[in-house]
Amino acid sequence: MSGTNPDDRRHPSAIAKNFGKIFCGIISILFCLVFDCFFIVAPGNVGVVVTFGHVESFSAGLHTKWAFISHVVTLSAKTQLLEEQNVIPTKEGLNVELDTAVLFRLNPDHAATLFKDVGSDYIKVLIEPEAASAVRGLTSESEAKALYSSGRGVIQDNVKLMLVEKLGPRGIIIEDVLLKDVTLPAELSKSIELKVQAEQESARMEFVLQKEKQEAERKAIEAQGIADFQTIVSQGISEELLKWKGIEATEKFSDSTNTKIIIMGNDSGGLPVILSADKS
Repeated sequence: MSGTNPDDRRHPSAIAKNFGKIFCGIISILFCLVFDCFFIVAPGNVGVVVTFGHVESFSAGLHTKWAFISHVVTLSAKTQLLEEQNVIPTKEGLNVELDTAVLFRLNPDHAATLFKDVGSDYIKVLIEPEAASAVRGLTSESEAKALYSSGRGVIQDNVKLMLVEKLGPRGIIIEDVLLKDVTLPAELSKSIELKVQAEQESARMEFVLQKEKQEAERKAIEAQGIADFQTIVSQGISEELLKWKGIEATEKFSDSTNTKIIIMGNDSGGLPVILSADKS
């Protein structure tokens, strides 16, 4: 009986075992290739795919790409808030602390171009400098008082228009610009406060004077009315009318049962004097 080498008996099983490892490795590689060929863009985002220098944008959903070759960058297309605190000069040359807020969002149709020209950090590279420049440029042409009054709205609108003009073509949609808290130097703030108080007091006094003037005019009209009435009455009452009314009154008194003695006047213009006496 010929002898058999034990290693030879184990050789087929070893080959099968190694083949199984190789097969699993191939399956894993294929799975990774297939898995890496797909990518998902979440709602509210834009996917930017870079393949050998070619840049392409994709909307929300499931998409394919070259496995291990294409690079995917996700950019937000939602409304974002940029808040900044800057020290800006006014028309008077004063330095004012101003908090600004810019509401903006990315235009998905310009995502690829914006990424290629600026990069994914477009907020810091593009929006922040443009916003600061627009605010500084417009406030330097305005007085500090405008930041406390209705002039603030005008500045906000002008800043927004300027940013829309500069950033719109780059793919940035400016929704709104807000000028929030304003901090003036202490002395200027006190001066403006006193000036506002003086203006309010002046307006109050003007109202009081106007009211007094109207009251004086009312009294003058009333006095004139009384004077006109007295003139009309005095012109309508003559001496003859008064005598006649006196005679009528005398006749009525004489007809009364309580009237007993009538003394005639002692002159031509005198009216009778009536003395009442008891009936008994």
